[in-house]
This record gives sequence, structure tokens and C-alpha cells, in this order.
Amino acid sequence: MDRVIEAYTDVTAEGKKSRTPAKLDKWLTASGVILALFMMGHMMFVSTILLGKDVMHAVTKAFELDFIFDGGVPFIVSIFVAIISAIFIVHAILGVRKFPTSYKTYIKVREHAKLMNHKDTSMWMFQWISGLVMMFAATIHLYIMFTQPQNIGPYASADRVVSEHMWLLYMVLLICVEIHGSVGLYRAAMKWGWFDGANPKETRAKLLNVKKLLSYFFMTLGVITLLAYIKIGIEHSDNVGEKYVPTSHSKVLEK
Repeated sequence: MDRVIEAYTDVTAEGKKSRTPAKLDKWLTASGVILALFMMGHMMFVSTILLGKDVMHAVTKAFELDFIFDGGVPFIVSIFVAIISAIFIVHAILGVRKFPTSYKTYIKVREHAKLMNHKDTSMWMFQWISGLVMMFAATIHLYIMFTQPQNIGPYASADRVVSEHMWLLYMVLLICVEIHGSVGLYRAAMKWGWFDGANPKETRAKLLNVKKLLSYFFMTLGVITLLAYIKIGIEHSDNVGEKYVPTSHSKVLEK
């Protein structure tokens, strides 16, 4: 195991330990916290479909700044997605440093984790595995959102889930992202001692409970939300491509 630890320790030409890994870890934490908070907000946004199609449509248009530009500007969403994508790429590059560099190293780390039987170590194992999955799955989703910002809405999003067969990708993302995010926030708080207080051990237990609550809440909300989009997508499968018209607008058109 000493060789595994040495593989992740930078040493300068003078034989002194470098502070670069610690600095990179701070950037990793900062980008991770931003992405975790964003994903919580993102889940709250997509789950507005549970409040009705009109509500989800209104929130979508708000992101397009329709209160400033008549009808909204979808390209504004692309700009926002580009910013999140840049943070995601930085976080992924910094996170790769934590990945086992070979299968042999992975086996050693896994054996060490089993020997320790430590929850935090097991969570770290899930962190890099889920991170590896998201490097591919999240990239697909971000690309679609960047290139098709106009296809976000009650019908367009549901059509993508069902008619474009994206439900499996979103299910994988749901599991990886929501748990990765909650575990990441917990591990960051423990690593940097943000809430240590007078009794770090007691704080650890409390933070672990908060982490569990966040995971259960967002996983449950995510599954219910995905099922709602699947239901709408199935009902709308004969009219794929049709954009949603809010109730207030449809009444005006009827008049």
C-alpha cells in the first residue's frame, strides 16, 4: 500500500514534498461543490414538471429570460451550459488524478478498502467509479443541452426521454450524479474540517446522516420526476416534435 500512496505524492527535484497536490485538491473541491449545488438546483428545476406542465414551461422560459426578451432566447441556456461544462471538464481532469493508474493498483486499493471496512473509504471508491461513468454519460447530456436548448420543455423533454430512448442514460446519470454529489459534499466537509466544531467525531456522524438524507431525497425525487416525464412521453408519442402551449395561451388562441 505504501507504493500506492507514493504514486499519489508529488516530490520536487530537491526531494521536498510539493504543495501542488493540495492546491489542486482545493480546486477539485471548489469545482465539485459548485457542480453538486448546481445539480441540486437542476433537480429542483426539472422536478417542476410534478407541479404541472404550465409550471415547468414557465420556469424554462424564465431561464431563457422571456421576462426581458419576448418569447425568450434559448441560446442563453447554451451559454449557461457551456459554463457548467467548463467547470465539469476542470473537475474531471483534477479528479482523474485520484483514479487508480492501473488494474493492479485498483486491486490493491480495493483490498485495502475491504481490510479497513471503513465507510468513508468505500464512499471514495464509489466516487471515482461514478465519476468515470459521468465522464461519458454527463458529456452526452451536456452536449445535447448545449446544441438543442430550444428542446427543453414539458413535451420536448418528455419526447427525448421516451421517443429518443434517453431514459436509460438519465437513470444512470440520476444514480451517479445524485449520490456522487452528496458523497462529494460530505467528503469535502470532512476533508477540510468545515464543520468540525468541538467534537469532530460527533460532527462526522451528523454529516453522514445529512448525506444520507440528501441521497434519499434527491434519488426519490429524481425517480418520481423521471417517471413523470416517461408518462408524458408515452402519452405524447404520436405527436413527437410538437411544442407545448401553455394553458393561458391556448385559451387566447381558442378565442
